[in-house]
Parts: sequence; structure tokens; C-alpha cells
Amino acid sequence: MKDEALRERFLSSEEIYPGKIIRVEKWQVELPNGEKALREVVRHNGASAIVPVDGEGQVTLVRQHRVAIDRCTWEIPAGKLDSPAEDPFSAAQRELEEETGLQAAHWQKLTCIYTTPGFCNEQISIYLATGLSQHPAHPDADEFLFLTKMPLRRAVEMCMAGEIRDGKTVIGLLMANQALHAQEAPFLNAAASIQRFTGTSSSREAK
Repeated sequence: MKDEALRERFLSSEEIYPGKIIRVEKWQVELPNGEKALREVVRHNGASAIVPVDGEGQVTLVRQHRVAIDRCTWEIPAGKLDSPAEDPFSAAQRELEEETGLQAAHWQKLTCIYTTPGFCNEQISIYLATGLSQHPAHPDADEFLFLTKMPLRRAVEMCMAGEIRDGKTVIGLLMANQALHAQEAPFLNAAASIQRFTGTSSSREAK
């Protein structure tokens, strides 16, 4: 079956909630069989997330409380784009330094994920950052964070054990671990989804 036979056609939208971080809209769509249906859609600028791994194989993770689930979570550093037009790579560099004080000499774009495509258009670009150097952190005034370093292998074990459950973090850690060990499986070097570039690369390379 071709994708076109599954496509829902957008007809109109109504804004329900114009939030600072998200906008909630009610869409009317036409289904593949010609019937009409309503969809509730959350629109988001998008975000960038970073897996920072130092020369000793230690990854820096962020501990913070997420009030929506009333849990403290281990996460990779991340932050939202200032606008839908912002370059995700520039946002990644900014967020890494703000949250952790780290700067990276080398970057790999691992993937870009749709977080919850059933109702939200949020995309998160995930990067592997290496060649790290430490500088002062300067998180936002409303961010209360605890940073820790642990072996990347241990972080992967925590993902597999269900101790790390944040989606972008699980994906980022597993893909970073795979990318860093790609030399052990030469066929992985052909993966088109992995892009290598330095911290001074153009935004075109980072997208």
C-alpha cells in the first residue's frame, strides 16, 4: 500500500491554547475514505539534545525534577529551540554550555526523532559531543539541575534496566554507544544517518 492511501488531508485549524512553550490547536482533517475527523495537535518549536562523552568514556547526565510526572529523571543535556527557524546545531552548542559548562571540539548528529507524533509535531535533534573542555555553566534562572558523570556503558545498562526512561535520553545513549563502537563493526560506518563534523561546521551540515 502506498503512503498516499493513508494520508489525512488538513482542512482547517482553530487555536485552543497559545502557550509560551506549546500551542494547542484543533484540526479538521479529511480521512482517506473521504470522511471528516477532528485532531487535537500540540505544536512545538523543537529541541536539541546532546550526549557529551569525554576521553575516558564518561557521559555527563542531568538530574532534574519533572513536575508533569512528579519524578526526578536522569537526562542528557537538552533544550528547546528559540524559534522553529533556529538551527538545531547552534541550539545544541548553546544548551550544552548553559547546562553543563562543556564545549565540544567534535560533533556527530545521531538522529532527529519525533517524540509523540500521535498528537505533537515536536522534533528533537540528538548529537554526540566529544573533545570536551570544561567552562562555567550558566543554566536558566528557573532550572535546578544536578550534574553527574558515569561510564557510558553504565548509562546504557540503566536504560536497558528501565532506570532511565526519558525517551530522548534512551535513544541518545544507545545510539552514542553504537557510534563510538562502530569501529568494532565496520558495516556501521556506512550508516547515512551519522554525520561527523567539528564544532565550527556550518548549520547546513548540522541539520
